[in-house]
Amino acid sequence: MSPILEIHDLKKSFGAVEALRGAELICPAGEVTALVGDNGAGKSTLIRCITGVHPPDSGTIAFKGAPIHFASPTEARAVGIETVYQDLALVEDLTVWQNMYLNRELKRGIGPFRWLDRRRMIDETHAKLSRLLVNMPPVRAKVRRLSGGQRQSISIGRAASWGSALVIMDEPTAALGLRERGAVETLIGNLRGEGIAQLVISHDLEQVMRISDSVWVMRAGRTIAHWRTQEVDRTRIVAAIAGGEV
Repeated sequence: MSPILEIHDLKKSFGAVEALRGAELICPAGEVTALVGDNGAGKSTLIRCITGVHPPDSGTIAFKGAPIHFASPTEARAVGIETVYQDLALVEDLTVWQNMYLNRELKRGIGPFRWLDRRRMIDETHAKLSRLLVNMPPVRAKVRRLSGGQRQSISIGRAASWGSALVIMDEPTAALGLRERGAVETLIGNLRGEGIAQLVISHDLEQVMRISDSVWVMRAGRTIAHWRTQEVDRTRIVAAIAGGEV
């Protein structure tokens, strides 16, 4: 598969701290790419550089073959890069459809006489999420009434529904029960079936082996190994993370 995202020799420092010291990463189109490593390995900094939160000090990031230099996450979203963080960024007192269209509200009317097109947003939310989610909650339900797995699925579904070419997920099943993890993993498989590339950061290596097509390992700000998932076992990945022989 052709790469949708390519990162080469990316470096980023915060004062005397070198968070990235030459990171490399390739995400093929339509595949699930896993990014693993210990806490402090540089994974979060790498994601923030990709999405425009932090400007890298040096190195290159290419998206769909073209160099990118995002000044903000808004610019990343505009070209089709969506990120789902661990806090999900959902507003609990809003409904599913209101969260779906938060800061992207649809309006109707003419000139200055415009108002929210609630019916269209409700209908489109149902259509978009029902295509991806196995057990979709009512779109009029408030988020605070949903389970952890439902919230995670809504957040991922929202990211995937905006014409995204790449969805980045930071620990998508952290703190979820076994059944809810299964539902989220099913959603990840559905997104792959839709041709959406995904970059998944996870500490759950068993999950990585189940859902990913390739695995990249970071340690101390560098990318130190990568494999096609079917060509590696969990033991080698653990050894790479811990600093053993790759």
